[in-house]
Order: sequence, then structure tokens, then C-alpha cells
Amino acid sequence: MTPSDDTTIARLPPLPLIAGVLGACVLSIVLVGLVGGEAVVAIAYGGALVAFLLMLLLAARLRTGPVEQEAGVPDWSVTAAAVEDSKRAVAITDRANRLICANSSYEDWFGEAVPPLDVAFASKSSERLMIAAREAWRDGHARVDLLTIEGVEKRFRLDVDRAGRGEDYLVWRFGEIVQERSYDGLAERVEGPFGEVMSRAGLELAMVAPDGIVQAATVGLAERATGDAATSLVGMEFVQLLRSDDRDRIFFAREGQQGSPQTLVHVPLELQRGNRAKDADQAPSLMLLIDRTVGIGGGFEGNGKAAIPQLEALLAALPLGLALTDRDGRFLFANAAFLRAVEREEQGLPQFPSDLVVREDKAAIADTVRRFAKGASSSGDMAVHLAGNKEEPVSIGLAGIRGLGDAAVLLSITDSTEEKRLRRQVAQATKMQAVGQLAGGVAHDFNNVLTAIIGYCDLMLLRHTPGDSDYDDIQQIKANSNRAASLTRQLLAFSRQQTLLPVVLQLPDVVSEVSQLLKRLMGDKIEFVVRHDRELGPVRADPQQLEQVIINLAVNARDAMQAHAAKSGKQDWKGRLTLATRRVSARDVRKMGSDIMPADDYTVLIVQDTGGGIPQDLISKIFEPFFTTKEQGKGTGLGLSTVYGIVKQSNGFIFADNVRGPDGNTTGARFTIYLPVHSGELPAVMRREEEAEPKASEWSGGGKLLLVEDEDMVRAVAERALVRAGYTVTTASDGEEGLAAIANGSDNFDLIVSDVVMPAMDGPAMARAIRRVKPKIPILFMSGYAEEQLRNDIDIDNMYFIAKPFSVQQINAKVADVLAAQGGG
Repeated sequence: MTPSDDTTIARLPPLPLIAGVLGACVLSIVLVGLVGGEAVVAIAYGGALVAFLLMLLLAARLRTGPVEQEAGVPDWSVTAAAVEDSKRAVAITDRANRLICANSSYEDWFGEAVPPLDVAFASKSSERLMIAAREAWRDGHARVDLLTIEGVEKRFRLDVDRAGRGEDYLVWRFGEIVQERSYDGLAERVEGPFGEVMSRAGLELAMVAPDGIVQAATVGLAERATGDAATSLVGMEFVQLLRSDDRDRIFFAREGQQGSPQTLVHVPLELQRGNRAKDADQAPSLMLLIDRTVGIGGGFEGNGKAAIPQLEALLAALPLGLALTDRDGRFLFANAAFLRAVEREEQGLPQFPSDLVVREDKAAIADTVRRFAKGASSSGDMAVHLAGNKEEPVSIGLAGIRGLGDAAVLLSITDSTEEKRLRRQVAQATKMQAVGQLAGGVAHDFNNVLTAIIGYCDLMLLRHTPGDSDYDDIQQIKANSNRAASLTRQLLAFSRQQTLLPVVLQLPDVVSEVSQLLKRLMGDKIEFVVRHDRELGPVRADPQQLEQVIINLAVNARDAMQAHAAKSGKQDWKGRLTLATRRVSARDVRKMGSDIMPADDYTVLIVQDTGGGIPQDLISKIFEPFFTTKEQGKGTGLGLSTVYGIVKQSNGFIFADNVRGPDGNTTGARFTIYLPVHSGELPAVMRREEEAEPKASEWSGGGKLLLVEDEDMVRAVAERALVRAGYTVTTASDGEEGLAAIANGSDNFDLIVSDVVMPAMDGPAMARAIRRVKPKIPILFMSGYAEEQLRNDIDIDNMYFIAKPFSVQQINAKVADVLAAQGGG
């Protein structure tokens, strides 16, 4: 017998001691008898002595006392083995939030040695987790129905219990919320006890693949079709099991018209849509064969009302959203899956299907339901917009059914939330790519126009001096042209075609460079907070462009906070702008389950404000060029598009979302920028400090130049500028003319100045052909595209680059630098 925690049982005395005590008792009884001379006195004395000894023995047996437990550390490995569960993650923490033990499922889902409160759940989920922990410590139990991790598709539910002798531990039980396909597990139900119940009720079920092959069937269907319930129908063609007569009545092929007619209901288990995943075509269908003799009072050929409860019981058990309407289009029944799909779980089923959709679709769905209810048996589907979700269309399947009394139309719908999310991501990425290509093309063509305008302004300024009546006007034209050139640079930034000078740097250094400027920009009413993670990895990016990114985001945040304060009418408002850097490992990225970012190490920059957030319908548009929510004249709409382009051209990723407070309301916007950690050598590129002070050209001699440009305006202004600088210039309007000028051999050119994009033969093709004849001649390319992109696409030695638009002084200086580098030709 094992001692309890509270009592211990006294041990019996050893045998020699007992013998001694008994001998002493006998001797004392004999002595009393001899002294008293009376046997009765000796017997009485002996009885009293025995009774006394028995009482002492009983008292010893009943004596209680505390158990001295052996001190030691609990063996938590036993607990971990006891809570091992492949479908549930279990963890135990103490009052200091230290992880005591966890099962393998917890470590696989959330990582080793990570307490639940430190898991990177989404902001709202983290708040729910903290509240649940406080409730568990206070009340002994708490429950959270939904937890999500940012960027990870998995969803979880949680139960927390207080435990332990001193109630010093919390037991956390996480369960994954699994989104199953509409037909997952349905085959087992059809072939199992559920299918037997349906067969006894006269309802036969079969799961049929798109090619018509049976995948599962009830035992009753096998018996009716083959005569043997033990026969498997799997692999047979479903249509071969049935026959129809001249009145379109359906019978089992084995029974023929001697058997009872059947009503066939086709239920697609996945609706067919325009841009579905490729595996959707492999989804099976559920075939319901309903015996028309089933029911009370004549069966389905009479009123058929007795069959409706049976059919409702069947439909309620299916995971696919199904509903029934009568001939007038009124709802008779809808299962729970249907109510979830149409977002009516709380409100319940409305009277008509048209009450589920937006006003524009009401007439269409009402007419379709009436047509299917009163016409011949048929099926189809239609796309509508639900009243609760006007952005995304859903497809509702309709099937006219006969022989079920009041029931006339079967409606089906599937929950396509995940499909909608993926479709939105693909559409957004495609749109941004298309807009980027358009913006890049517009900027390139516009740069040619600006090159001509700026060049002619420079030439005119050479003929005027300050004080002339035309001098100030020409300066205004040039100033506005340069302003337009800055807009084209922003468009090129969005389309990832601007020239970057990347270096290996640390993000905190860039933040530190612009912090003082940002404090002045924010003003007194906005608190500026900077937080940095430790051990951040270096990134490869253009520091000036990163500064531009931070400034653009900060200015947008300031304007948003000011607009939010003005809208709320608060005069004493206070805002907060937070810049934070974080370290994100490849393992963290894999846990996020992102379909966009590859699993790699990243250094993250987070810019967060308290400006009320971004409207949900605008989040997908904020990075588009010229899109702005500001008043007319107060913004070009190129700030965020420039940010997007710079981040993308730096091989990074940017995401925008809203931050929610403890009450669930939006408190501000957050922009998160992921830049891959650089692990290679320092790139051999020119640093910004090296280009800050351009050296004056030492070239003073002339030279023979071949100028190739298809734009007449650009060619004319470049020719005039170079001729004025003392060069002998031969012009060509395209690559073929330029190649012909070289082939004629009439001039020994010192330098070729060529555009990149030209009709017929472009600049790079012409350059390669010329290099076969003159392998050492230098080539200066003029282009509105990025130099880095140009060098990646054109593998030519001794190649130089000048970005459009350029001024007269810039083209002259660049040509002089190239000739000086060549040593005069």
C-alpha cells in the first residue's frame, strides 16, 4: 500500500520486543496471584493489562503525521510525453512566462524555446493572447477562437488553463483550424454508416469524378445496380448504371422499367469559374438518386412533402453550401455551410435569394431562380456580388429539381476566400507591372523632349546676358523643364529603371542621417521615435535613394496624422511617428508562408504612424503613379510610387497595412520594407562621396565625333552643343546610317555618341557591328533608362553612359571626360 500525501501508518514493533512484553505481562499476573492468594484477582489484573496493551497498539496504528517528501526537480519529460499530440500544440509556462515544457507539435509550429506570449502572432492576435493569459491567471481558464501569424495562412484556436499544486503554471493548448475542401472525407461518409442510413431512407449517393467514373457509392446503390451489396462500384462509369425511357424517367439499368423511377440530383462539389486553380477541374460531383416511392401518401408523385425533412437532413450533413427554394423563389432551407459562404450566420436565412446580393444583381438572380423552378430540369451557375462583399463576385450554382414537392431549385455555393485573396494578389502584381512598363516608356519618350528643350534653353542663354528682356524668361523655361525632368525620374523610379549607385550599408546609419531632418519636418505635435534591433545584417542599396524612401514615407505619415486630427476636430492632438529596424531570418519568412518573398535573411525597416490608417479599398492602389487622396494641387501622387520603385529595384519588398488598437479599431498605418541581407564582397561601384565633387575635365583638344540619334530635336541640339565646343561632328539618324559612316572610312572617329533605343538597328547592335571593324573605339550611350540595367543588357567594353535629359554643359563635359580617359583618341 502506498502512503498518501497526508498520512503515514505506524510500523509494528519487532518480534523479540513483542515476546519480551508478553513474558513480562505473564510474570506480573503470576506474582499478583501469589501475593494476593486469590485467582480471581490475578485474572482481573491480567484482563486489565491486556486491554491496556491493545489500546496502546490501536493508538499507534491510528497515529497520523505529515509525510516528509523527498525534495527534487519534477521530471517534465514525463509530462511532455503525456501531452504528445500530432494535431495539438501543448506548452506549459510558469508565472515568469518561462517555457517549462512543450510537445513536438508546439516546437514545429512555433519554434523551440519560444513561450506562447513571444510567438510572432499578428498584432490583434497578440492582444487576444495577452488577455487570455490574464484571464487564465485570474479565472483559471480562458479561450481564444482565432489566432493568426502575420503572413502565415495557418489559423489557430487556443485554450489556457491554470494548473499545479500552487497554481503556478499555465497549460496552453493550440489547435489548428483546418480549412478543408468541400468533399474532404465525403467518400468515407458515403461508404460508411452514414451511407447505410441514407440507403435505408431510399436515398442513394455516389461521388463521381469529372470523367464520370464512380469514386464512392452507398451499399444500397451497389445492391440496386448490381444485385450484390458487396460489389464495389469504384472505377465503373456512373451513366452505365442507369437508363432512361421515352418520358425521361430514370431507372437502374439492371432493374429496367420494372423498377421504381429515380430522381437524379447533381451537386457540383466545386463550382466551375473563369480563373480557378487547375486542380478544380478534378473535383468530383455528388449524385443523389432519390426513389420516387419514398415518402408517405403517394411519395414524390404526390405532394412529396414528407421527403423534405429527409433531404434537409442529408444536405445539412454536407460541407458544401446548399439551399432549397420553392417554385416562387422563397427559401425553404439552407445548411450551415451555405450561411457561412453568404456571410449570414448571425442574421439567418432571408426570404428570397435576391436578398443576398447587391441591388444590381437582384433582378437577375430572381429571374434565374424562377426560370429553373418552373422550366425543365436543368442546372447552371451565375456570378453575383454578395451584399456583404461588393468587391469580389461569387458563383452560385442552380439546379432545377422535380419530384420533391415544394422544393424546386437547389442552390450551391463554396467559400472561396482563399481563392479571392490569391486572385487579388495576382491582379495587383500584374497591374503594377503593366503600369510600370507604361510609366517607363512615357518617361523615356518624355526625356527626349526635355533634352531638346533644356538644350535649346542653354544655347539661347549663351546669346543672352543677365538683364536682357528674354534672359529671365529662358531661365523660367529651363527651371520648369528641370522640374518636369524630376517627375520623369520619379516615374523611372517606379518602373525600376532609374540609375542607382548601390553600396553595402547598415540601415540604422541611413536612419540616423535623416533623423534630424525628420524631426524638423514632423514639428512639435508629432513625437518621433526610433528603435533598432541588434545584430542587423548589412544591405546593398543606394543610400540617397533609401533616404528618399524614408522621407517620402515620413511626409506621408505627417500629412495623414494632420488630416486625421483635422477630421476629428481635436486642437490638442498628439501624433507619433515610429521608425524601427528588425532582423528577420529565413526561418521566420518560412513561418510567414509568404507566396511573394523567398525564404532568405532580411533587414526590415518599419515606418508606423497614428494617422487613422488607410481605407481598406485604397490599400491596393496607393503605390500607383499619380494616385493621391490629397486635395488638388497638394500632391503629385508620385511619392509612394517612387518608394515602391526604389525598394523593388533594390531587390526588396514593401507591404502596407493598418495597425489596430486593443479595441479592434484602426489606429494608424504601417509600411514594412524587407531588404535582403548582403553576404558578398563590397561591390565595385562608385560611392556617393566619390561623385559628390566632380573633377574638372583636363581635355581641351577637339575631336571627331559620330553622333547617332533618331530624334531630330535631340540630334540637332546635341550637334550644335558639340560643334560649339570645338568638335567635328558627323550625324546619323539611326544605327544603319551610323554603321555606314564607319564603313565608308572617310573619317577616323575618336568617339561614337549614340542613343540606345532606335528603329531598325538600335545602339547596342550598331556598337557590336562597329567593334568588329574598330575594336578600341569608345562609345558613349545616351538613354533615359537606368545605367545599371543598360550595363546588364549590353556587354560591351569601353562603354560610357549619360542619362537623359542633359544640358549643353553636361554633354560637353561628358564627351571631354571620355576623350581625356582615352588619352586623346
